[in-house]
Amino acid sequence: MRRIHHREVEKLVPVGEIDPDHVHTPGIYVNYIFEGKNYEKRIEQRTTQPRT
Repeated sequence: MRRIHHREVEKLVPVGEIDPDHVHTPGIYVNYIFEGKNYEKRIEQRTTQPRT
């Protein structure tokens, strides 16, 4: 069974501009990349409960 993977990116850059070690999803797993329009960059925040 073949799987197709699409990825939306904030900005497309030329090949070689980003160090491969800084990529979270290796290209071998991604078939299609597209640059999103009106990209909303959501900030992830860790929330925890105080220890009791």
